[in-house]
Amino acid sequence: MKHFEAFRIDSANGCLWRDGEPIDLPPKQFAILDFLVENPGRVITHDELLDKLWPETFVQPQVLRTYMLELRKVLGDEAGNPRFIQTLPKRGYRFVAAVTEAAETSKESLPPIDARSVPAFQAGAAGAATGFVNRTRELAMLGAEFERIGDGKRRVVFVTGEAGIGKTALVDYFCRGLPAGTVVARGECVPGVGAREEYYPVNEALGHLCSSAASEEVCRILARMAPAWLAHIGRQPEESQLNGQGKVETRMPGDLCAALEEICRAGRLVLVLEDLHWADPATLNLVAALARRRAPANLLVVATFRPRSIAPGHPLRGLKHDLAVRKLCAEVSLEPFARSAVASLIMAELKQSALPAGLSDFVHQHSEGNPLFAIAIIEHLIAQQILVNSGENGASSFEIRSPLETLDSEVPGKLAEMVELEIERLGPEVKELLEAGSLLNVAFPAWAVAAAVDCDPAEVEERCDALARDLHFVERAGEDELPGGACSPFYVFAHEVYREVLYQRQTASRRAQRHVRIAQRLAELFKGREADVAREMAMHYEAAGEMRRAAEALRAAASHAARRNAQFEAAELSDRAARIEARV
Repeated sequence: MKHFEAFRIDSANGCLWRDGEPIDLPPKQFAILDFLVENPGRVITHDELLDKLWPETFVQPQVLRTYMLELRKVLGDEAGNPRFIQTLPKRGYRFVAAVTEAAETSKESLPPIDARSVPAFQAGAAGAATGFVNRTRELAMLGAEFERIGDGKRRVVFVTGEAGIGKTALVDYFCRGLPAGTVVARGECVPGVGAREEYYPVNEALGHLCSSAASEEVCRILARMAPAWLAHIGRQPEESQLNGQGKVETRMPGDLCAALEEICRAGRLVLVLEDLHWADPATLNLVAALARRRAPANLLVVATFRPRSIAPGHPLRGLKHDLAVRKLCAEVSLEPFARSAVASLIMAELKQSALPAGLSDFVHQHSEGNPLFAIAIIEHLIAQQILVNSGENGASSFEIRSPLETLDSEVPGKLAEMVELEIERLGPEVKELLEAGSLLNVAFPAWAVAAAVDCDPAEVEERCDALARDLHFVERAGEDELPGGACSPFYVFAHEVYREVLYQRQTASRRAQRHVRIAQRLAELFKGREADVAREMAMHYEAAGEMRRAAEALRAAASHAARRNAQFEAAELSDRAARIEARV
């Protein structure tokens, strides 16, 4: 680990501490800080940083400004009077603080766990046996909440994180280790279904309850206290079970709450509701009632959802805020895996204790620590025969047979299908904007999207802001300064996977048309200074198949570089122009 002032940074595990306290940093911000700290006192150019973060991908340098702003907030640094990161206008950045090697300590090897103890259920089979790794802290937090309900204190725990981050894996592992006698009921929200069928995940959970080892007692209680709920899942109660009530057709939330409380008297009940961001309002109201009722109940509600998938004003936001204010809930937030955790995940997946050199770094970089993405990349490497098992007699001994850099840019099939399903749920105008944004790679400015779709820039800016509010995979990242002092906001895809799928789903002719429009708009914006953006114009013309215009732009960029005495850059651009002209 390296130490600067009150901070310590652990490159291997992707961790940053201030005075021994852990600090959460998103993967990109951590990667920038880590690279700067590894090179103290040296000027790191914009291009060098961009190549480090997005290798072989063209990304506008403006995106770095936003990441630096966030880093300075975390470090308590000031651009005008830097203690850590010095900005060198039009050149790059320099880390100016003294950096020393810091001895690792057991105290800082993991963030502190806010739990009284790690429950007995966690001490079972090793995580590697199930592919479950790096969630000791989060599992202990769930365990602590489970221990609390033993005193009749009902609790709600929200398990949150982006798609593929491992919410379901964590809950599965937690439920498998619960003590004997614990009743678990699970229901899953389905996109689109909630609008047509109330209580969909609750009905599924009740179905599981009525098929569990305690089914006879559960059905008896439901028939007596909530017969309409039992009938709704296809288990019509017998006349003898109705306790003289007769046929009841209306499902009353209070009846189900009381029935679940009765079920809890004999032991603990864990009710799991997954993907609550797709839940119908009636289900959310039921969760609120279960949490706020005063009667003792050994009940733990575990609800998973993606925070970025709930728009402002969504009732789930109000529910979570209300329960948090009343101290009736807890949140277990899952962050992306650090490098070491990705390595452990790969070892579990490949069933071997050592990995080929460079494999875990490659997967961590391209998955950005998302476990689902990491596994999809490994499967893709195996399918492409870049990663090959040379073990004998059933043993695993995977080796890299081709350079990882030869891997094509195609998104692994399983991952592409998952992202495609998310995109298909969006409206046509939203998809049009996102597809246009994908032409600019990871970061895209509103003015370029407006040019690509041939719309009014102000209107597109409003629509892009709405996208950033409503979609979990797009966020507003800053403003792009244009000639004449005007500004245009720019946005960032949460992951390269989303951008790649959006790019590939467009027809070649549509992509070409949009690339040309962006290049032409660049020329208009920088009229008289076209050489400043000639390289970017060339990228768009080349992507559109306009090779002559791409070569002309590169020649202009080379001349501009030569006038700045950047002879190496000028030669590189001229050579690239010659190669493109040879393809005409």
